[in-house]
Amino acid sequence: MSLPTPHPIPGLRLGTAMAAIRKPNRRDLLVMLLDEGSAAAGVFTSNRFCAAPVQLCRAHLAAGQAPRALVVNTGNANAGTGEDGLARARQSCEALAARLGIVPEQVLPFSTGVIMEPLPVDRLIAGLPAAIADAAGDHWPAAAEAIMTTDTVPKLASAQIDVGGRTISVTGISKGAGMIRPDMATMLGFVATDAAVDRALLDRLVRDAADASFNRITIDGDTSTNDSFVLIATGRAGNAPIRDLESVEGRALARAVTDVSVRLAQAIVRDGEGATKFITVRVEGGRDAAECRKVAYAVAHSPLVKTAFYASDPNLGRILAAVGYAGIGDLDAGLIDLFLDDVHVAHRGGRHAGYREEDGQRVMKQRDIVVRIDLHRGSASTELWTCDLSLDYVRINADYRS
Repeated sequence: MSLPTPHPIPGLRLGTAMAAIRKPNRRDLLVMLLDEGSAAAGVFTSNRFCAAPVQLCRAHLAAGQAPRALVVNTGNANAGTGEDGLARARQSCEALAARLGIVPEQVLPFSTGVIMEPLPVDRLIAGLPAAIADAAGDHWPAAAEAIMTTDTVPKLASAQIDVGGRTISVTGISKGAGMIRPDMATMLGFVATDAAVDRALLDRLVRDAADASFNRITIDGDTSTNDSFVLIATGRAGNAPIRDLESVEGRALARAVTDVSVRLAQAIVRDGEGATKFITVRVEGGRDAAECRKVAYAVAHSPLVKTAFYASDPNLGRILAAVGYAGIGDLDAGLIDLFLDDVHVAHRGGRHAGYREEDGQRVMKQRDIVVRIDLHRGSASTELWTCDLSLDYVRINADYRS
């Protein structure tokens, strides 16, 4: 798969190394080095069993020290590792900080991989010199490869916009293929921009982008211990600092960050473990967005729905059943309309008079499919992205530790 050409982000360099954290001869260590004056914000997993690096990263961001580096390892999640895991995460920050002449609180750590195994921090630390020496502004493709676990392809997106006569770049990478159901998906996402933007706006900017992208995907309904999405702003574009996200400049930056994030999130779904189909679930006519999300996730999480899509079997009563158990207590099933792309499947809670099974099967065989559900209760709507559930998903996860 050919990756898009990324726009370098002035003030940010990326370096990778083979540290043999779990397997030899593969890139599994990434450092991202930020110039002084950069800022960052992040959103993280809602899993209460969150990994040691997530706990430490949150603490470092809350401490208020301007971040100067990120360190990311694959092959080991450093989750379910207790106090020892926290100590090993601290060691990785301390080692990188010492080499860069910064304080450990300026390093943000991230890990992904097998849960409940000790992080081989000695190998990580031994790999840092090579990763630092490799650091360059155009190493986004290698960085995207270095954060992969069960991913089959690296994930990278990039965009440029004009703000006040200045060209601003936004570039990002993500990883994830299984254990994906955000409340925030195992996923990591890193998006960077050279825009000058008020640090106080970054928290809202990263949350809004996550809600429009990574928080709208599901592969298997499992929320990871390590989910992290970080937005970096180096401030090197030369634009007048953006201090209001409702301004023309603020809205333009938000659109670009969200666009890159959506492309990265959708790439995770398209690369879902064993996935053969990309499915958009669109729910409209709800009383509010929350109940639309309930219905959408009920459909997207259903193993029966997902296996039907894998088999191209238009057993579409499974979708109606999922709508019915989504948790909307006063839902009137007699109002529901269901569509597969252009095919009207159900009307007022029953089979549409013009629906033919061969039309449903035609759509089910497509690589990209839209499921549209109209609740006829109001004007709210939502959309999320999921995939089918195949025999390969079982095989990949059964063999994950081998």
